[in-house]
Amino acid sequence: MRSIQHPGQPDVQRLAAQSVETQAFDLELPAGLSLLETVAQAMAALNTSSAAFRLSGGGFESFSYVMPALSKTPAHAVYFSDTYSVDGPVRLESACVTFGRRDGQPWLHSHAIWIEASGRRHCGHLLPDEIKVSMPIRAQGVACQGATFTVCPDLETNFSLFVPRQTQRATLGLPNQLAPALSDTPAQAYAIRVSPNVDICTALEQFCNEHRIKHARIQGGVGSTVGAVFDDGRVVEPFVTELLIRQGDINTGADGQVRAALDVSMVDYKGGVSEGRLERGQNPVLVTFELVLEVFAR
Repeated sequence: MRSIQHPGQPDVQRLAAQSVETQAFDLELPAGLSLLETVAQAMAALNTSSAAFRLSGGGFESFSYVMPALSKTPAHAVYFSDTYSVDGPVRLESACVTFGRRDGQPWLHSHAIWIEASGRRHCGHLLPDEIKVSMPIRAQGVACQGATFTVCPDLETNFSLFVPRQTQRATLGLPNQLAPALSDTPAQAYAIRVSPNVDICTALEQFCNEHRIKHARIQGGVGSTVGAVFDDGRVVEPFVTELLIRQGDINTGADGQVRAALDVSMVDYKGGVSEGRLERGQNPVLVTFELVLEVFAR
């Protein structure tokens, strides 16, 4: 399994988790505002400071993004590319979002797949305060109570990253025009951040074993890996990637062992877009991985 050497000292704790209650939502993000503004309004209507969800459909204009990149200085092992701006409308295919707080204000982390006016299908890291929603977008996921993804300095990577921090529980809001569907029954879940050089699949499996979880579903799923190995044998050689989880489940097999199945879309630092199911034990986290693990059976 490949690994990455970051400039700082690794923390002993490689997986940070906080217990949360979640309620599912299915809502439409209206056009006319930046992605950050329209998501912040929707989450305020749900009375939540943190959420994990997927976006589909709709579009943006204007639109800009960055990609993973090699670092130009020793301050970071890897970094971001310069900003790319896209002329014309962009159709969103899918995206994953972690919503939380940065300096006490709403913030989000999102990786997406989109189609440009030229027909090019691409993947990257969205700049949520710089892109404008031009066509309504569907958002499906879970609102969290009990913990908030909070941007904190990370001494190992020298980045500021989302980490789940325990917060006071509140009552999730009632649906309104921004949130036409919010489930009535809270579910038990965990807000999770996984650190570098830990295989994402086996980290989640170990967590489930420790908490006696037999079946769980991943909500959201924004992260990076050191290249990639897919379960069909394909290998992404460029070692700097960012990805989103299209679908993620953890189930118990006939042998009684839990197994993680993560279907992802990713972009590498050379601009290649790859998709598939990650091979267990072969995909270490590059910088960070954020998700909510929704528990269905113990």
